[in-house]
Amino acid sequence: MTEQIWYEDFVPGTVLKSAPRTITLADIDRYADLTGERHPVHMDEDFARAAGFKGRIAHGLFGLALIEGLKASLGCFERSVVASLGWDRIKFHAPLEPGDVVHLELTLVEKRPSSKPGRGIAIERGALVKADGTLVTSGDHAIVLLSSPPVAKR
Repeated sequence: MTEQIWYEDFVPGTVLKSAPRTITLADIDRYADLTGERHPVHMDEDFARAAGFKGRIAHGLFGLALIEGLKASLGCFERSVVASLGWDRIKFHAPLEPGDVVHLELTLVEKRPSSKPGRGIAIERGALVKADGTLVTSGDHAIVLLSSPPVAKR
């Protein structure tokens, strides 16, 4: 298992990067099927072109969901994060297109103790970035982060 980042290990300014992921038309279709959001800019090639895109584009919220999925692939918050308190400052900067190769850049922003013992509140800033450096989606995520469990005595 990947080393966990517990409350004590959360160091503001740290940047974590995920492995790359290639976006496909099948990804867009599956997201549309799952959510029921079938706006023609996502589903109709001709409509998307007429709207000024190269072709169909992914849903903005799919990009936000990718931030969470790519964060999960890092494995470092698997046991330490117990709740999402919400997203703030979400921006869709550029279209996400089939064939784009993207990765996550997750910046640990700030933390503070919680009113409950053994946990804290932390802010992480997710940025979905194309291979050429283009920022696609970004936002700040507030999480509940557990403190490191006590080491068992032997």
